[in-house]
Amino acid sequence: MFIKELKLTHYRNYETQTVQFENKVNVILGENAQGKTNMMEAIYVLAMAKSHRTSNDKDLIRWDQEYAKIEGRIQKHNSTVPMQLVISKKGKKAKVNHIEQQKLSQYVGAMNVIMFAPEDLNLVKGNPQVRRKFIDMEIGQVSAVYLHELSRYQKLLQQRNHYLKGLQTKRQTDRTMLEVLTSQLSETAGKLLIKRMQFVAQLEKWAQPIHFGISRGLETLTIQYKSSIEVLEEQDLSKIIAAYLEKFDKIKEKEIERGVTLAGPHRDDLVFFVNGRDVQTFGSQGQQRTTALSLKLAEIDLIYDEIGEYPILLLDDVLSELDDFRQSHLLNTIQGKVQTFVTTTSVEGIDHQTLKDAATYYVVNGSLANMEEQE
Repeated sequence: MFIKELKLTHYRNYETQTVQFENKVNVILGENAQGKTNMMEAIYVLAMAKSHRTSNDKDLIRWDQEYAKIEGRIQKHNSTVPMQLVISKKGKKAKVNHIEQQKLSQYVGAMNVIMFAPEDLNLVKGNPQVRRKFIDMEIGQVSAVYLHELSRYQKLLQQRNHYLKGLQTKRQTDRTMLEVLTSQLSETAGKLLIKRMQFVAQLEKWAQPIHFGISRGLETLTIQYKSSIEVLEEQDLSKIIAAYLEKFDKIKEKEIERGVTLAGPHRDDLVFFVNGRDVQTFGSQGQQRTTALSLKLAEIDLIYDEIGEYPILLLDDVLSELDDFRQSHLLNTIQGKVQTFVTTTSVEGIDHQTLKDAATYYVVNGSLANMEEQE
C-alpha cells in the first residue's frame, strides 16, 4: 500500500497543505522546527488515530483553530481508499471510504504504518511501558479484535483498581464484586496474552535473520515474553485463565493492602537476548541499536505476512542516529519494496542509491513543496 495524496487543514503549524507523494522513497528536507516531523506525525495519526509524540489531541490542532483535519488517499492492491480524521475538542471523527466509523478500533488498520524515530532506539533500554506500547500498537494495526479486548481490559483494570482502593480504605468490605471483576479481567488478560505471545514468536522469526545480517553473522537475537504468570506457548485459553485466577488468589491480600492490581498484561515485558546475554543489561549501545533496528525492519515483513501488503515506513530523523553500515542495511532493506518517508536536515553524508532516486520535498514554516516541481 502507499499514500498517494495527503491533505492537512489546521494541523499543527500547517494552515492548509495538499501534497502528492510517489510510491518510493520521499525525502522531506528542512531546518528544525519548520514542520518536517509534523508532516510525518500527520501520516501516522491518519493511520493510528493517535500521535506517537503526545497523548493530548489538542496539541495537534493549530493554535487559533477549533479543529484539525487529515485526509488521505491510500492505494491498496487495485483500489484507492479515501480516509479522513477530524480532531476537535469534542473528540475524533474517522471515515474510511466516506463512511464514518463508529469505533476507532474499526478504523485503525485501514492503513498500516511503521514509525521509526530516534526515541525508538530506546525500545530495548527504555522502561517496560515503552515495550508494552510497541506490542499493543503493532498488534492493533492487524487485529481489530485485539484492540477491542485491550480496551475492555483497560476498563476492567480501572474498575478493579478502584474497587481495590475501596477495600484498602475500608470504604468497601464486600469482596464478592472483587471476585467478579477478577474473573472478567482474567478472561480478557488470557486473550491478550495468547495474541501477544503469537506476535512475539512471529517478530522473532522475522527479526533473527535481519539482526544476523546487520551484525555480520556474529550475533543471534532471541526474544522472550515475560509474563506475570507461568505460561507455556502451547497452553490453551482455559488453562491461562485458570493460571491468572490462581495468581490473583495468591496475591489478593497484597493487592488489597496496596490498592492496585499487581499482575496481568499491563505488568508484562519483553526481554531481548543476543548470543544468550540480556541486551538491556549487558549489551553495548551498538547492540541495543541493532536490536531496535532489527525489530522495526522485522515489522515490515510481519505486517506483509499478516495482510498481504507492505506497510508505509516513516523514518523521522533516524538516519543521522545510525552509523553508515546500519544506514545502508536499512536503505537496502526498503529499496523498491516499501513506500518510505525520510525526514532530515540534510542528505549530505548519506551516499546511497535509494536516496539518489528519491522524490524530494522541502518544508519551510509549515509549507511543503516538491523540489522537482519548483525547478
